[in-house]
Amino acid sequence: MSEAANIFFVDDDPRAGELFLRFCEGTPHQVHVFRDPQQALTAFIEQGADLIITDLAMPGLSGMDLLSRIRDVDSDVPVIIITGYSSVDNAIEALRLGATDFIKKPYDTDELLLLIERTLEGERLKRENRLLKRQLKDERLRYGMVGHGDAMESVYRLIDKVADIRCNVIIEGESGTGKELVARAIHTQGPDADKPFVVIDCGAINDTLLESELFGHEKGAFTGAAHTKAGLLETATGGTVFLDEICNISDAMQVKLLRVVQEQQVMRVGSVRPIPIDVRFIAATNRNLEAMIEAGEFRHDLYHRLNVVQIHMPPLRARREDIPPLVQAFVEEFAKRYHRQVEGFDPHALERLQTYDWPGNVRELRNLVERTIALADGPVLHLDRQWPSTGAASTAAAQALDADQPDLATLERRYILKTLQRLDGNREQTARALGINKSTLWRKLQQYEQEADPS
Repeated sequence: MSEAANIFFVDDDPRAGELFLRFCEGTPHQVHVFRDPQQALTAFIEQGADLIITDLAMPGLSGMDLLSRIRDVDSDVPVIIITGYSSVDNAIEALRLGATDFIKKPYDTDELLLLIERTLEGERLKRENRLLKRQLKDERLRYGMVGHGDAMESVYRLIDKVADIRCNVIIEGESGTGKELVARAIHTQGPDADKPFVVIDCGAINDTLLESELFGHEKGAFTGAAHTKAGLLETATGGTVFLDEICNISDAMQVKLLRVVQEQQVMRVGSVRPIPIDVRFIAATNRNLEAMIEAGEFRHDLYHRLNVVQIHMPPLRARREDIPPLVQAFVEEFAKRYHRQVEGFDPHALERLQTYDWPGNVRELRNLVERTIALADGPVLHLDRQWPSTGAASTAAAQALDADQPDLATLERRYILKTLQRLDGNREQTARALGINKSTLWRKLQQYEQEADPS
């Protein structure tokens, strides 16, 4: 049952009005019956209404005329037309003039009440979406991010503080939380926003290629080096270098990178001449670097060179208040991209989205919204019945994963392998379900295989 609504019922037949009042007994709605459409119009102009139901064939001001006058006053209020004629043309013309829906006489009581509830629920959803859109105008794209809770406010404050001082920064957070957005925000808000912003995925390429990409190489330095090439660090001079997933680089590469960070100069592969650079380093990691240092997997000197300021990106489950505006932002983005006329998710679906734990964080949410819109068959979006449970089953699964209180890396490994098993080894579907890139999943699976077989 929808919330209480102020309903106008307009029909010159007194028996129709009496029957409608009887229909609405037991509902929370406040009903006003009018036999004169002009009186109904005057009352609507003076006090408004949440829903208007009007007959088409009435003396004086017809239902079609009343609809036209109402639309001159209010373009949004829903209007249901009642027609006693078998011709569909009248109903089509009414819809063309702005009617929300129509019903034919003689109508079934339950059918009319169901139409009323569906119409009011649709209007409530539209109002919520309009409210979200107004909120998003204030909240969206603050540094390219959506979020207004305490967790994100602390991120914004740190961005404000470090943007113009060119210090090195480490951004920690789970995969899919938006670490690159933070890095870009720091760069674009700083004094060198017009200078290069170079992104380097440290986990996507091996050491040899990474060294060549970072530092450049001289002609003939190795097989295939037909030309001298400037490295990314060299071309980024004056700007920012974003080292994504720095936790994946080898110890040898960490040593070389430490020297560059300390001395602000690079040496191309095959050269003995240092080249000065001037870059700010922003590194991102989805693992705890301090724990990696204790385990001997990351150099403490490189960590302290980079960790002048640390920013932690909260997981989506820790800022559930940001899920509705994020959903609305993604709905608008993909509705425009795929040319779909959609209003948003139904209330039940939105509630499920807010209670789900989102192991893939914002990236997973964005992927789900995109998939839902791509497959949508109507203006209101619904979740697939096979979508993960958000209740006790989800909680039980989480408890099973960490029953022995493992560290974060072990917990992540268990979750990835469990998801891969659930999807019958399909890596593409697994990456999509986890909200991570296929290359990231492949790299992690390779790492797990090596750990299982150290020989």
